[in-house]
Amino acid sequence: MVQAIVFLPLLGAILAGLISIFGAHARNPSGDMVEHHDDAHGADAHASDAHDDHGDDDHGHDDHHVSEPAAAGSRAAELITTGLLLVAAGLSWVTLVDVGFMHHDARIALFPWISSGDLQVAWSLRVDTLTAVMLVVVNTISSLVHLYSIGYMDEDPYRPRFFGYLSLFTFAMLMLVTADNLVQLFFGWEGVGLMSYLLIGFWYQKPSANAAAIKAFVVNRVGDFGFLLGIFSIFMLIGSIDFETIFAGAPGLSGKTIDFFGWHADALTLTCLLLFMGAMGKSAQFLLHTWLPDAMEGPTPVSALIHAATMVTAGVFMVARLSPLFELAPNAQAVVMFFGATTAFFAATVGLVQNDIKRIVAYSTCSQLGYMFVAMGAGAYSVGMFHLFTHAFFKALLFLGSGSVIYAMHHEQDIRNMGGLWRKIPYTFAVMCIGTLALTGFPLFAGYFSKDAIIESAYAAHNPFATYAYLLTVGAAGLTSFYSWRLIFKTFFGEPHDPEHYEAAHESPLWMLIPIGVLAAGSILAGLPFKELFAGHGVEEFFRESVKMNPHILEDMENMPRWLVPLPTVMMALGAVISYIFYISRPYLPVELARQHPMLYQFLLNKWYFDELYDLIFVGPAKRIGRFLWKKGDGYIIDGFGPDGVSARVLDITRNVVKIQTGYLYHYAFAMLIGVAGLITWFMFGLGGQ
Repeated sequence: MVQAIVFLPLLGAILAGLISIFGAHARNPSGDMVEHHDDAHGADAHASDAHDDHGDDDHGHDDHHVSEPAAAGSRAAELITTGLLLVAAGLSWVTLVDVGFMHHDARIALFPWISSGDLQVAWSLRVDTLTAVMLVVVNTISSLVHLYSIGYMDEDPYRPRFFGYLSLFTFAMLMLVTADNLVQLFFGWEGVGLMSYLLIGFWYQKPSANAAAIKAFVVNRVGDFGFLLGIFSIFMLIGSIDFETIFAGAPGLSGKTIDFFGWHADALTLTCLLLFMGAMGKSAQFLLHTWLPDAMEGPTPVSALIHAATMVTAGVFMVARLSPLFELAPNAQAVVMFFGATTAFFAATVGLVQNDIKRIVAYSTCSQLGYMFVAMGAGAYSVGMFHLFTHAFFKALLFLGSGSVIYAMHHEQDIRNMGGLWRKIPYTFAVMCIGTLALTGFPLFAGYFSKDAIIESAYAAHNPFATYAYLLTVGAAGLTSFYSWRLIFKTFFGEPHDPEHYEAAHESPLWMLIPIGVLAAGSILAGLPFKELFAGHGVEEFFRESVKMNPHILEDMENMPRWLVPLPTVMMALGAVISYIFYISRPYLPVELARQHPMLYQFLLNKWYFDELYDLIFVGPAKRIGRFLWKKGDGYIIDGFGPDGVSARVLDITRNVVKIQTGYLYHYAFAMLIGVAGLITWFMFGLGGQ
């Protein structure tokens, strides 16, 4: 059954890829690349369209391609990939019951992969409770995103390619979560990185989409460099990259050191920090977060898949999978908690002033991932996984709901140009409210149980940054509520700011409404029924050996002062009330506040100036060095004095030598006489010298 869950998306991707190839050939039998027909005028026109829609036009490319016929077999590609994903999702839930409750863990060896000296890598599927939870998250969200995309991408001429990419993205994530060793995990890790690059840049006619795809790819390479060093150090210390061998050998590493550029670092601490560096890149933690908001350049279904189920959850999963190592490295756990708490607060502050509907939800993802890492740093790995589980439903709902708003508003994404939409799209409004209630932690909604449990774990943790993390996560809860309701109030309430698009607004097709309805149900039902399994008395029996929990953390969480327990809910209510005052009761207040504190407003609007800072420190110097090496090193020195220089000198010499060949006999006779005179002179002086 597990083989089917993992390989059905791959089968769908292969079939969609074949349909895309043959469909393109049928559309253009001459074999010319039809996708690269843009002329300069078309590109300029498109850039202008993108600018008009505030630089984040989601469907703007469609106008440019409207004359192109859809690839043959588009509907077949959509239905095949979606059908296979729905089957995989159903089997994933069966597996969760089988593994979580029946305790039927499994390790399925597929075939030997790498054999080089001590490095022996077999391709195996590891199925325990941690894997089963991730299978449910990945396949459930992915299948709903596939279904939603049938409606959302209905105007795109390259739908088979899009659905092929989506399915391949899902397969790469499934390879990651079923990995039984670090090399296999790294294969899936790089696979989701590659697919995110292809999907963020799916509309490659947009320069901004290309730039965002490259940015995501490059920033992730920074984290992956650390991740690779972590894998190398584990192999050096233990002699294996198989999880069972690593976990068995980890306790023996206590007290060992690694000579790191003359610094004798604690082996486990350094290894865990290097591994966490990979998680920082993939899960967009503070300092390596800059790629995540720009990933909004891809189609909205891609944003939902990246932010809810794949890619960004990979880092959280990896830390949970390697929890036996992190539990033995408390200093590394402290760093994890510090970065998690800082990310949760930082992203929430930036979300306060964003105006693009998808960017607001994107910064919310960044913030919620920070919460998950706070739980990991506290040693409450199951609690972090609980939030990953609940977050997948309400975050996918918020992204796909935003897509429905964008669809209704003819691809408008700026919430300042919306207003009053609850009358036009009441169903989308209702599900967006459910998603917002779940995200902000309203009682009885999914986020209430998982997010509050993380805040409690931060308070109860015996970690140098426990108080820091507790205060920042509580503060972030209030900020999250403020910007989440700001999005709802500015989008669905008040007077319409774009009457033309408002009048034409209508509900999305059924393909899009069904998935967001299912996700709305998940945003309620993923909480209370699963609380005991993830964060209560059933944790040990449910997760067993799949995560190595701090033995006292859940007990300490229960013993925290009673008066502190409702604090996150109070902050949530406070954030919602202030948001109501700002955007419904007294809408002049935000403008007045921005005018009174322009530096703070610009600081938040420009995302703490991280992009500008990195451009100054890294991007600018790298470009200048590259240009110098290109112009001076390659062009002037290598080409100038190398092949080009030699050939130019040869040409100069031959050009001058050719002038001697005049064709006149007396010129040749004169040259011969000069030669004879020269020879005689040489002989005379040469013999005379002897």
